[in-house]
Amino acid sequence: MLTLAFAAGTGSAPAGGTGSSLIGLMPIAIIFIIFYFLLIRPQKKNQQEHAKMISNLTKNDEVITSGGIYGTIVNIQNDVVTLRVDDNTRIKIQKGSVSKLKNPKIEEKK
Repeated sequence: MLTLAFAAGTGSAPAGGTGSSLIGLMPIAIIFIIFYFLLIRPQKKNQQEHAKMISNLTKNDEVITSGGIYGTIVNIQNDVVTLRVDDNTRIKIQKGSVSKLKNPKIEEKK
């Protein structure tokens, strides 16, 4: 008797199954949107600002490297930057390892 009740309850599936699967994907879509606005977009913006700063480096800019070395740019050749660290001490680093400008110039907005 129990097996007949179980067999009767497992008839055919409801016809509108696609609507429930879209509702099931909604949390994943919401999580992706949250990740985009909290993680991906700000990181991409920071990368663009860093690339702009790297391309605008000039001689006599005071910079800080990603290793924490403070120096003044003496020469720039392609991807190599020569920094003056002390009076008679100069080091060569890759352009991409410049982390930030020590005293950034204030740009006027037009």
